[in-house]
Amino acid sequence: MSIKADKWIRRMAESEGMIEPFEPGQVRTRDDAKIISYGTSSYGYDVRCSNEFKVFTNTYSATVDPKAFDEKSFVDITADYCIIPPNSFALARTVEYFRIPRSVLTMCLGKSTYARCGIIVNVTPLEPEWEGHVTLEFSNTTTLPAKIYANEGVAQMLFFESDEICEVSYKDRGGKYQGQTGVTLPKT
Repeated sequence: MSIKADKWIRRMAESEGMIEPFEPGQVRTRDDAKIISYGTSSYGYDVRCSNEFKVFTNTYSATVDPKAFDEKSFVDITADYCIIPPNSFALARTVEYFRIPRSVLTMCLGKSTYARCGIIVNVTPLEPEWEGHVTLEFSNTTTLPAKIYANEGVAQMLFFESDEICEVSYKDRGGKYQGQTGVTLPKT
C-alpha cells in the first residue's frame, strides 16, 4: 500500500462499498459506557458481531462432521451477549457486510481483549471478490463460562493489497460461502 492504511480502508469502504456499515474512526464508548472498540484502526478494521449466536451443545451426542454437520448440535440465541460453555464454542456473524476487491486478501484475527480471557477467534481469510457477512467462531478454551458481547468489537480484519489482480477469484470459482447473510454452518 502506498497510501496510509487507514486512509486506504476509508477510501475502499466509501468508494467501493468494501465494508457496510462503515465506521471511519475507533468507537470506544457508547452511551457513556466503555465498550470493546470497533471501527477503523491503524492498519485494519475492528468488526462487531451481531446479536445472532449459535452455541454448540452436545445434547444429542452428535459427532462433529464437517461433511454432514447436524444443525441440532447448536442452540440459537438472539441477545445482547452470549455465554459460551466451558471448553465449547459458538458461531456468530459480523454486523458488517464485506465486498472484498479482486486485488485484496483479507485476514480475520481475534482481538487481544478476548484472547487474554481465553476466548479465541478462528483465523480465517476473506478471499478476493468474496462478499457477505463473516461467520465467526469463538472457542472458549477455559473451564469457566465465557461472555461475548454483541455490537462490540470482536476481531480485526487486516487487508493485503496486491500489485496485480488474482487470476481466479472466489467469485469466479463460485465459492460456496459467497453472499452469506446469516450465521452459516459448514458446507461441502
